[in-house]
Amino acid sequence: MRSLVVLITFLIMTSSQAQDWANLQQFRADNDKIGLPEEGEDRVVFMGNSITIGWINTVPEFFEGKPYINRGISGQTTPQMLLRFRQDVIALQPKVVVILAGTNDIAGNTGPSTLEMIADNIKSMAELAEANGIKVVISSVLPAYDYPWKPGLEPSKKIIDLNTMLKEYAENKGHIYLDYFSAMVDERNGLPKKYALDEVHPTKLGYEVMAPLAEAAIAKAMGK
Repeated sequence: MRSLVVLITFLIMTSSQAQDWANLQQFRADNDKIGLPEEGEDRVVFMGNSITIGWINTVPEFFEGKPYINRGISGQTTPQMLLRFRQDVIALQPKVVVILAGTNDIAGNTGPSTLEMIADNIKSMAELAEANGIKVVISSVLPAYDYPWKPGLEPSKKIIDLNTMLKEYAENKGHIYLDYFSAMVDERNGLPKKYALDEVHPTKLGYEVMAPLAEAAIAKAMGK
């Protein structure tokens, strides 16, 4: 009987995940509570994965007292973010969106992706934002020499190539390119342990390097 209960629970959980592949449920209630921005509010949404949500968990003071909304979900890839972009970004009516995405695609978290596919998803997010009057900041993918959860993929060169594509697109379209990579990369084209103990997810020091770069990019996007 116990085995049957465990099996039913597993099937229910699996079915639920399959029905909400992009995890739209994660922030749905919070989005309803936040509502629309007040007059004169310079709202910014940070859209991303574990690196984005890790920022508010590791350095919450960066977000405190500011009209910054964190919409990172651990492990997510760009197609998942694209599916929830309307709910978790556009519906909140920010002035600026900061998109940080792509490393999990390279890791193959939701299946194989070419660099062109990853870039296209980020471009689609940018186009949706622009069509809704939201200024766009496209972040570089952070350096990564290897992924501890999927070793041996040799992501460093792919990240450099993807960042080149994203920078070119941002410059051609008049978006802001936020270059975390150049400020954090080491001689291996990886992320040093002082910035990320697992060489992927930033430490407090890593986020302290990222913070002024993000602030400058946001100010530039807002024309300040």
